[in-house]
Amino acid sequence: MIRQKVSRSLLFIGAAGVTIALIGQQTVTEAPAGFTTPTLAANPGSQSVSNGVTEPPGDTFALDQAQFELRHDLSTGLGPLFNATACAECHENGVTGAASQITELRVGHQDANGNFVNPTVLINHGANTISGRSIINDRAVCPEAQEHAPSTETIHALRAVLNTLGDGFVEAIEDSTLLAIAANQPAQSGGLIHGEAVQLPVLEAPGQTQVGRFGWKDQQPTVLSFAADAYLNEMGVTSRLRPTDTTSVCKVVADPNAIEDVPDALGMEDIDHFAAFIRGTNVPPRDTAVAATPDAIAGEHLFKTVGCTTCHVTTFTTARAGTPINGGAYTVPDAIGSKIIHPYGDFLLHDVGTGDGIIQGGPPDTANKLRTAPLWGLHIKSRYMHDLGSLTLNDAIERHAGEASAVISNFNALTDSQRQQLITFLTSL
Repeated sequence: MIRQKVSRSLLFIGAAGVTIALIGQQTVTEAPAGFTTPTLAANPGSQSVSNGVTEPPGDTFALDQAQFELRHDLSTGLGPLFNATACAECHENGVTGAASQITELRVGHQDANGNFVNPTVLINHGANTISGRSIINDRAVCPEAQEHAPSTETIHALRAVLNTLGDGFVEAIEDSTLLAIAANQPAQSGGLIHGEAVQLPVLEAPGQTQVGRFGWKDQQPTVLSFAADAYLNEMGVTSRLRPTDTTSVCKVVADPNAIEDVPDALGMEDIDHFAAFIRGTNVPPRDTAVAATPDAIAGEHLFKTVGCTTCHVTTFTTARAGTPINGGAYTVPDAIGSKIIHPYGDFLLHDVGTGDGIIQGGPPDTANKLRTAPLWGLHIKSRYMHDLGSLTLNDAIERHAGEASAVISNFNALTDSQRQQLITFLTSL
C-alpha cells in the first residue's frame, strides 16, 4: 500500500499532472482495489471482502450484498413498472456491483420553443397516464400497466448500466474539488473544454444540495439518493426518500405514499443496505499484467499528451475521515477518508457530441451533455459509450466531438502504432 504524508492534501491531478486546490495536511493512502464481491447463488456475500468500512450496528457487508442481490416480486413491492427484479440483475459482470451490458430507455420531445419535455405515456388502454419522467420501463407486473414509447416522442436514448464499485469513494470527493476541476478546464484546453457541475437536492437532507456525480446526467449527488431513485425507477419499489409509486395500476398496496421498503430488525431499509454495500466496495482494479507492458506504459503517456486527462482526470483524494458531507447526513468514515483513487473521469457534464437531448435534474443547457465516463473497470467491458453503441475502443474515441474535438484531432495525428499503444493502455484500466 502506498502511503504519503503531504503538507497540503492532493485533491486531484489534471492534464500534465497539474495539482490544484490543495488544502490542509493529511496522510493519504491508495484506496483498496479489487473485484472482491463474487456473485454467488448460495450464501450471497459469503466470500466477499469490503474496503473495511464500519457497518451499522448488527449489519455485515455480506448481508448488504445479499440485499443488493435479493430478487423482488409482487409480495415485496415490485413494480407496477420495473426493469429488473434485483439491483444485481443489472449491476453484475462477474462480481456484484459492476457495470453490465444492460441498457434502459429514455424518451421525450421538444416543445415549440425547443425546450425538452418529458413524455406523457398512456397505459391501461388509455385510462391512465404516466408523466414527469423520461424513463420508459421495459417490464410491468400486469399487461394493463405496460408502458410503450408514444409516437410523439422524437428523442430516444439508450443508457448503459453504470458501475457502482468504488462509488463510496466518489461520494467522498468534496464539492470544492469538482468545482475546481470545472473552473480550470477552460485554461487547460484553450477554452474548448468546460465541464459543468450541477447542484442537486440531497434526498436524505431536505433543503440541502450537493454537486451531482452519479448517473449519466449527474442526476444524483449521494449514494443513498442514487439507491432510492434507482429502487423506484428501475424496480418500482418505494422508500422513505421516494415514497410514491409511478402508477397505481396493478398495485398491491394502495396509494398514496405507500412505502414498501420497510425497516428490518436492524432498523435499516433496503436502500440503507444498498448504500452500505456500495460504500463498502473496493475500487475497480487495473489489469496489472497489461499495465506493465511497454505499450501500455507508452500509451499512458500518450493519453496525457493528447489531452484525454483534461476530462478523464487521473487521480483524486477523498475528503479526510470525519468530514460531514451529503448536507450533513453522512460523515466520511476512516476506510474512505484520505484515500487516493484513479477513476479516470471528472464526474462533470460535457457536450462531446454524443448527447441525447434529455434533461434529468440539470438546467436546460445540460440536454446534450453527459457525465464523463469513469474509465476504471474498462477492461471488463465489451461495449462502450453511454449507449453501448461502440464495439471497439477506437470507435468510442472517434465518436467524441464537441468539447473533445481538439483532443480527437490530436489522437488522429498519432501514428497507427501510437494509437494502438494508447488503446492498449485503456485495456489495462
